[in-house]
Amino acid sequence: MTYWEIFLAFFIPGIVGYGGGPATIPLIEYEVVHRYDWMTVEEFGEVLALGNALPGPIATKMAGYIGFVEGGILGAAVGLFATIAPSLILMIALLGILYKFKDSPKVKLLSMIVRPTIAVLLGIMAFRFFETSYFDNGIVQTVILVGVSFLLLEKWKVHPAFVILGSLVYGALFLAP
Repeated sequence: MTYWEIFLAFFIPGIVGYGGGPATIPLIEYEVVHRYDWMTVEEFGEVLALGNALPGPIATKMAGYIGFVEGGILGAAVGLFATIAPSLILMIALLGILYKFKDSPKVKLLSMIVRPTIAVLLGIMAFRFFETSYFDNGIVQTVILVGVSFLLLEKWKVHPAFVILGSLVYGALFLAP
């Protein structure tokens, strides 16, 4: 029964709370403190402070921690899944609708408009990464990383995950302060 309660404690705020993590915090607090009496208001405040101190979404960190305290590793997994399930369900439903109308002229027009925007945003992000690398590590290191990455990706068709992993190892070995 505990796992079902953990699921409901985080699934319901995810469905009802509009706006993501900060909007769902009072709903999670109601479920955890008042409905199930798993912790006091002070303890919840400490968990919230811990969640704010760590990187990433607040609600998922809180769900993982509270789920772990109440139900161990499986409880953490249930709490985390319950937090992301509403978005996952909605995304699958919307993708199903989009796939159903993929041949519609309006959907094709929307895709045609969105693609260049995404390309520009990715280009700006790549430029900022390049600029940061240039100013932090110098032109030689930047050219080595960019050149070797380009060759690995385009000429030798190495999977991008391995190129990223190799770049991380290179940075840890040769660029770490």
